[in-house]
Parts: sequence; C-alpha cells; structure tokens
Amino acid sequence: MVGLAITPAAGDEARLDLGRKVFLEISEPRCGRCHTLADAGTTGKVGPSLDDMKPDAARVKTAIVNGIGPMPANETLREEQVDAVALYVSAVAGKTK
Repeated sequence: MVGLAITPAAGDEARLDLGRKVFLEISEPRCGRCHTLADAGTTGKVGPSLDDMKPDAARVKTAIVNGIGPMPANETLREEQVDAVALYVSAVAGKTK
C-alpha cells in the first residue's frame, strides 16, 4: 500500500538484492537511464539524482506507482518488486560504495 514506511531490517539482503536487480535490469525503462545512483553505478541525467535526494522508501514507492513529472507510473512491476526497489533506493541513496 502506498504511503507505508518501508525500512531495511536484519535479514533484508535478499530484498535489497532484488531491489538492485529491479533498478538495473527488470524495470522498463531501466531506472538508471534517468537517475543517478552511485551504488548502482548509474549516471542518468533526466530524473533527479537519487543520491542527492536521498528519498525514503515511501517516496520512491509513490513515484513508481503514481508517476511524477516526466516519469510515468510503472504498471508492469509486481508489488514485491516495487517494495524491493523502494527499499533498495532508500537504503543506498547518498552513500558511496
């Protein structure tokens, strides 16, 4: 459900790995084509730098589900994938590798 806080917990490595995979490989278009995220090695210039924004998971999930600005809503990802990529971005944004 949109608006619920999603935070990493002990044992979330599998969800974080899935989130990274969604960000880099599964989402169409690929998230990194538009967004900069150091952990993922992406340098997109269309959307905001996620490293600068440091969004929380709820904000990421809302953007994915509803779209925002030029970013359309993603209607192909399953809820588990949306939650995982939201968790991943919120956990790594603004942190250098």
